[in-house]
Amino acid sequence: MERRSESPLRRLQTRRAFYRFLWPLVLLGVMACGLNLVSQDKEVELGKQVAKEVENQLPVLIDPEITEYIDSIGQKLARLSRRADLTYHIRVIDTEEINAFALPGGYLYVNRGLIEAASTESELAGVMGHEIAHITERHSTKQYTQAQLYQIAATIGAAVTGAGTLGVEAAGLGGALLFRKFSRMDEAEADYYGLQYMSQAGYDPQGMVTFFEKLLRLQDNKLSTLQTLFSTHPPTEERVQEIKAQIKKLDPKYLKASAPSSISFDQIKTKLRVKSQLRQRD
Repeated sequence: MERRSESPLRRLQTRRAFYRFLWPLVLLGVMACGLNLVSQDKEVELGKQVAKEVENQLPVLIDPEITEYIDSIGQKLARLSRRADLTYHIRVIDTEEINAFALPGGYLYVNRGLIEAASTESELAGVMGHEIAHITERHSTKQYTQAQLYQIAATIGAAVTGAGTLGVEAAGLGGALLFRKFSRMDEAEADYYGLQYMSQAGYDPQGMVTFFEKLLRLQDNKLSTLQTLFSTHPPTEERVQEIKAQIKKLDPKYLKASAPSSISFDQIKTKLRVKSQLRQRD
């Protein structure tokens, strides 16, 4: 019995059905593989471009004493990091939101609200060490690579499935939402290396624990100033417990080297307190 050949339309429908099944798997593979196709030179250039936009949009604090103090902590941590050869640019953002964030290529921003919320210099160093670890482990450029590959895969998928432009735009929006936060693995890695950097710099590693515990308490109170920090770096009890476990594994010499907050920390806190009182009067 002669077998009838499949019509061109039927073959096209079969091919589209296959790719509808295949390309979501490709996207999952892209997200899971952790590729980083951005060179260090490109990373620095990306960071420079984004930093320019950040500083055009956000109020950078103009106070040499406070800026130099925060920069000194960051540079101390950076010198002990896995990318000590990178040039680090550290600024303070004049907002009450309790947050800090890092950009590719060595750009770090610390909000005034974070400094005000820290009870010790070690708490401040813990958060900054965490952010520097995001830079040293190149988490942002990994996300950038994934987002680019996601868009390519989505475009190919739209072409072979007939999803059209709307499908590509929707996929692009999905990619932007997916890559807005660091993964749990990235956060755990930043906690781990941040803890190493701060303890080797002579800061009390318990500062990372006490600040995260403080954030958890504030989260329970649903304070609006925490919205940005929790959306990008959600602290959890599991993270706190893991940090405590990592502290037990630290070299004892770093634990013994931990020093109390410097006089500069107290002076900066006092200066910020006075500035806050003056703002309230105005």
